[in-house]
Amino acid sequence: MKKNLLPLALGGLGIGTTEFVMMGLLPDVAADFNISIPEAGHMISAYALGVVIGAPLLVVASRSFAPKKILWTLMVVFTLFNAFSAFAPSSMTLLFARLMAGLPHGAFFGVGSVVASRLAEKGKEAQAISFMFAGLTIANLLTVPLGTYIGHHYSWRYTFILITLIGLATLLLIQLWLPALSATKQGNVRSELGFFKSREAWLILLITAIGTGGLFAWISYIAPLMTEVSGFAPDMVPYILILAGFGMVVGNFVGGRLADRVKPVKACLLLLLCMASALLIIFFGSESKAVSLVMTFVAGGLSLAIAAPIQILMIKTAKGAEMLGAATTQAAFNIGNALGAFFGGLPIAMGYGYTSPELVGALMATVGATFAVMLMKRQSAQSQQVVQDVYQEELV
Repeated sequence: MKKNLLPLALGGLGIGTTEFVMMGLLPDVAADFNISIPEAGHMISAYALGVVIGAPLLVVASRSFAPKKILWTLMVVFTLFNAFSAFAPSSMTLLFARLMAGLPHGAFFGVGSVVASRLAEKGKEAQAISFMFAGLTIANLLTVPLGTYIGHHYSWRYTFILITLIGLATLLLIQLWLPALSATKQGNVRSELGFFKSREAWLILLITAIGTGGLFAWISYIAPLMTEVSGFAPDMVPYILILAGFGMVVGNFVGGRLADRVKPVKACLLLLLCMASALLIIFFGSESKAVSLVMTFVAGGLSLAIAAPIQILMIKTAKGAEMLGAATTQAAFNIGNALGAFFGGLPIAMGYGYTSPELVGALMATVGATFAVMLMKRQSAQSQQVVQDVYQEELV
């Protein structure tokens, strides 16, 4: 893979680390600021809110600039506010820092996806995008467990210093290795926003927000599932999460290759159906430790396998608004995170046990697959209409 994609992957590593490491640092943050763990959990929500707000706004605001300058500026904001997090004097300032650190997330992946596709060889665009997302998967495999260890044994503030260093390294690589591509502006803001009047845009966002929410219904409650149902000791959970992270690394590259070999919408449909099936297997087989471990790897792989296909699908559909579309897809992923965790928690609160979120997740993945079928039919009808129009012009 070209070295000019490495800045995007390293940026993904930093973003993935700061997004997911807070889940493991909640007890340390809560103890430091003398607040409850649910209050500390607001730091996770603040970051997700920043992603949803920043994804479309920052892309629209920077649309007239070259991609390299956009990515560099986004990483400056990311690095500054993660550094601010490391020295936050109170829980409220940390909450603000987390919100601001989340702003560049969706825009970085959105702009980065378009840049990766432009740098890729023809027919390998999705694989190039998957290389960028490899940084996020490696974060779950390496730097998130490392950051959690540092936070538990030393200080959670050192974890954010580590993230800041990754941000600084990314800035250096962007400056040295990322080509100076021309700006992709093709119309005014109104014309780009007009893309979201189309049904195709909303179908893709629904596929993302609801379909991928199925996996978040599973992984949000994986710890009690493994300890209370599968019978693993609590100190085994970090290693199980590393297994899920390894699955993400493998699944990410598999999804990229799949999307380059079949239509992206077909890849999304196939992966969502596999996702629903995997969650049902977890529901029925989680009392077996062997089944739990195998399916942790499989489900982890499926959770990231869809990332590249859904991004390339949006880029190819959002003609003239590629960066905005790709960034908004990242916002939809975070909405899926919130929806999956919320709906997955409802049956647990009702007393149905720690396997019940898997049924919710399977349903959400199936609904996402249904939207993918609707999009496929719509694309097919449009293709047939184009053929008919061409035929009519030839007759004339």
